[in-house]
Amino acid sequence: MPADENASDDDFKNKLTPEQYRVLREKGTEAAFTGEYLNEKRKGMFKCAACGNQLFESNTKFDSGTGWPSFDKAIPGAVELRNDDTYGMHRTEVVCKNCGSHLGHIFNDGPTTTGKRYCINSVCLGFDSKEEA
Repeated sequence: MPADENASDDDFKNKLTPEQYRVLREKGTEAAFTGEYLNEKRKGMFKCAACGNQLFESNTKFDSGTGWPSFDKAIPGAVELRNDDTYGMHRTEVVCKNCGSHLGHIFNDGPTTTGKRYCINSVCLGFDSKEEA
């Protein structure tokens, strides 16, 4: 499993599905309202699909109505924010601090006291449930 940003392209290609690779490593976006974790309501931990780094606790997830899982805060030190001026607009990209994979973007329009909305592609996430099956 790739453990850091220095993992080879082949390592990521061997671990990830083609869709995961396109979004995580090529900065793609999954189609809105299609992601596996969009409506996830269980207690647990969301992690990076590329390296397993813990990113978001389930109690920070909310329904933004945008079509992608949204969170109001990340686990401290889990993500890095980078300027993204692609497509003729200025946004802030969210990447996994451990492996450098693209996760989504952050916006300042969240409904909680943080005012943040981490808009994250579901395909970039894994989930460890804390609830018994």
